[in-house]
Amino acid sequence: MSNLQTRMANAIRALSMDAVQQANSGHPGMPMGMADIAVALWDQHLQHNPADPHWINRDRFVLSNGHGSMLLYALLHLTGYDLPMSELKNFRQLHSKTPGHPEYGITPGVETTTGPLGQGISNAVGMALAEKLLAEEFNRPGFNVVDHYTYAFLGDGCLMEGISHEVCSLAGTLKLNKLIALWDDNGISIDGKVVAWFNEDTPKRFEAYGWNVIRGVDGHNAGAVANAIARAKQSDKPTLICCKTAIGQGSPNMAGSDKVHGAPLGADEIAATRKALNWTSPPFEVPDDLYLAWDFRSRGQTIQNAWNERFTAYQKAHPRSAAELVRRMRGDLPSDFAAKLQALLAQCQAKAETIATRKSSQNAIEALAPAVPEMMGGSADLTGSNLTNWSACKPVRANQWGNHINYGVREFGMSAIMNGMALHGGYIPFGGTFLTFSDYSRNALRMAALMKLRSIFVFTHDSIGLGEDGPTHQSVEQVSSLRLIPNLAVWRPCDTTESAVAWGAALERRHGPSALIFSRQNCPFVARSPKQIENIARGGYVVHEPSKVAKAIIIATGSEVGLAFQTAAHLAKEGIGVRVVSMPSTTYFDQQDAQYKASVLPAGLPRIAIEAGVTDYWWKYGCAAVHGVDTFGESAPANQLYAYFGLTVDQISTTVKQCIAQVK
Repeated sequence: MSNLQTRMANAIRALSMDAVQQANSGHPGMPMGMADIAVALWDQHLQHNPADPHWINRDRFVLSNGHGSMLLYALLHLTGYDLPMSELKNFRQLHSKTPGHPEYGITPGVETTTGPLGQGISNAVGMALAEKLLAEEFNRPGFNVVDHYTYAFLGDGCLMEGISHEVCSLAGTLKLNKLIALWDDNGISIDGKVVAWFNEDTPKRFEAYGWNVIRGVDGHNAGAVANAIARAKQSDKPTLICCKTAIGQGSPNMAGSDKVHGAPLGADEIAATRKALNWTSPPFEVPDDLYLAWDFRSRGQTIQNAWNERFTAYQKAHPRSAAELVRRMRGDLPSDFAAKLQALLAQCQAKAETIATRKSSQNAIEALAPAVPEMMGGSADLTGSNLTNWSACKPVRANQWGNHINYGVREFGMSAIMNGMALHGGYIPFGGTFLTFSDYSRNALRMAALMKLRSIFVFTHDSIGLGEDGPTHQSVEQVSSLRLIPNLAVWRPCDTTESAVAWGAALERRHGPSALIFSRQNCPFVARSPKQIENIARGGYVVHEPSKVAKAIIIATGSEVGLAFQTAAHLAKEGIGVRVVSMPSTTYFDQQDAQYKASVLPAGLPRIAIEAGVTDYWWKYGCAAVHGVDTFGESAPANQLYAYFGLTVDQISTTVKQCIAQVK
């Protein structure tokens, strides 16, 4: 390792400890420990252009151990991204571009939001999978226009999280050879030496997954790390490079201990560290020769220019493929998408099918997937139940391009991999599982919402309506809890038409994920006027207006819309008019203007909500009563369960009449 490389690494150490000290919070240990590894990767291998952080063929870098965010901020600043020193001085402060953990969309050059351990490496698996599939789809002989690597830094914490097992197992199975993970093997976590609670043979574990494992690399020797990366690039498997390091390297009194993990070093120790590193520059100052050594702007532009020339030749030789790749990486839907969606809606109206909405969802996929080739489906080992496949789909395999992924029983991993694919671009990922198992993937749903990703989460078997499988599989709280996640658009459609609209909205939604929630049991088709069909996209609308003046409003979603219709018909026989409002998406309805919302839910009429789930959520709409399920379910046929939990025409009719009487 040269003296210059040592000084380049020390620049990262100095900036990291200075920023954490000024903020009086943060994690200096990891940046100081991984600084030499960063020099090896960023100076000798990473292909990127600081002037164009969104260049299609850049290598992707993921800091899975995101608490060490100052490592990434220092790298971005030093290599020439739009991240001035003033932002490093503003580390962890309100509205800075240097938040406590890296955030996608906030800091130029940050590829994904990390911090929840294990999800960064999971996103990296998704990015590497997207690269592999796009390369297979778009590259032509002599034109490798999709040809880049995904690198991830990760620590012991990432490897302890269960999600790392899920995704790294799948990465090995699919032979994602352009995924290279560099493990910061320092043996320290917040609680101390991890040997007492994390003593497995990690290299053997990854070898069992089918990874190429490079053991025993000195993580404080940039040359050794760079050589290991070069070896990794020759493998036909994903690679784990095991880098032995000392946390807080350079600190005379704290290196190698948990004391340096998550707290400032303090003025005295920083002074001692500066002396030990022979670092004479004041806080937040970097010598000019190190700025020159780190600056990647010219090199990055040269690399991108070479690719631009190759892509220009590709455009001439394969104009349609080139235009399609650009469109998909830009995130634009095909120009005829709106027409295809309208044709699907017309087909729904013409067929008027009474089927389970999970089947309605599959029908929508069947119609739209050929028109939207970037749709990348999948399921967590429940394809035949979630119905996320379609007639023309092909399974993704290690040596076979496909557009449907068998994720296996890996709900959390599936969701985080989908997020990685969405971050990479070129595909719109969707994946399915049972709604009750959304709990397994909850933190990945939250991260998708935080990053406003175009991930589509399909959840079927949405309530007590699945019947005999019982309370372990019957969702009662999940729909309402998903609605509480900011930026997550939740849809629970009632029939074929609403399911088609939900799919259209999810695909059109460029800046935010969607959760599409479908039934196992059949749901009756609802005939609608053109205006009613148009209003579905507003999230809530009047789906039935009584012949007599309405005395009450029933609000329903999904499978309970049919029950609302039956109740309205029953009350009509008694001369009581009831308006039925279908609200497939409270997310979209809540975004409507006050005038529209008042037209759907006018004041003065009692509102009764019905949904086969917890009732608390519905009081926000000023309901006089709510029929739902505020306990866990039971194992029994669905019709018996609906009766047992009071979701029947007679019981809801009684409630409606009581609410009307109270108004009088």
